[in-house]
Amino acid sequence: MASDPVLLTGAAGFIGFHVARRLLAQGQRVIGVDNLNAYYDPRLKEARLAELAPHNAFSFVKLDLADRAGTEQLFAETRPGTVIHLAAQAGVRYSLTNPHAYAEANLIGFLNVLEGCRHAGVGHLVYASSSSVYGANGKTPFSVSDSVDHPVSLYAATKKANELMAHTYSHLYRLPTTGLRFFTVYGPWGRPDMAMWIFTEAILAGRPIQLFNYGRMRRDFTYIDDIVEGVVRVADRVPAPDPAWSNTNPDPSISNAPYRVYNIGNNHPEELLHLVDVLEAALGRKAIRELAPIQPGDVPETSADVEALTRDVGFKPATPIETGVARFVDWYRAYHRV
Repeated sequence: MASDPVLLTGAAGFIGFHVARRLLAQGQRVIGVDNLNAYYDPRLKEARLAELAPHNAFSFVKLDLADRAGTEQLFAETRPGTVIHLAAQAGVRYSLTNPHAYAEANLIGFLNVLEGCRHAGVGHLVYASSSSVYGANGKTPFSVSDSVDHPVSLYAATKKANELMAHTYSHLYRLPTTGLRFFTVYGPWGRPDMAMWIFTEAILAGRPIQLFNYGRMRRDFTYIDDIVEGVVRVADRVPAPDPAWSNTNPDPSISNAPYRVYNIGNNHPEELLHLVDVLEAALGRKAIRELAPIQPGDVPETSADVEALTRDVGFKPATPIETGVARFVDWYRAYHRV
């Protein structure tokens, strides 16, 4: 990243906040964008922004990226060198009951960002995809070379669509784009709709926790600091057409456009029951466990093959879940004063 400002969307979100903090610590100018919607308590988003506000190199724009005219104006006025696009409507289960929110944020919003990048001459667009694109892929670990044509939730379908849209712009307009398939991110300042927060809150309150698929879910839990390291390293590596590409090569991760997709995961799946054990140890309390069947849209296991990430940027996540959970619990207790 050069001296031009970084435009960071979703800056008040969990991952966006941590990426902003890291970039500011490196002396980078950051323009943060967020619509501060009420998918979860906006006070948490405002608290994250309050942590960023004292930095002179940080400025904030409240904007819904589905607003075409507003997004055009944003790019025209800021002329960023790099865009890190993390804003999205998140959540698998929420997509079952609020599908239009995903079309507006993840499809229309993403198109507006692509158009903004194209017309502003942005040097590199890095955007959030998701491990959800792998659907019920039975082959593990999930590789960027695997087919991802069978999503099992609308959320996953919109993330797959983002990758297709990005490739189109990389091909047509030579806009360098890199998609990052995040695997179950957790850590301090995390989201209240995710298992780590839900379980911690319930255990401290003495309420039961529901373990879907009878606790036999396996997730590649990835600590937030590892995610941030991956994002920042990838942002500094502008993709070029892959010399291995040919029109007879079936590998979907290879392109003759300046386009890449990477997994960022801990490459060490953990069973949900083990996560609860680790949380109990960190909290010093036992959970009341309720076993339940798997929910629509969920997948039994996620597991990241990070070979491409390691090869290209020299990094792979490795924070043990015991370390990450202890840090999350310490933050949670401090934030909620419990």
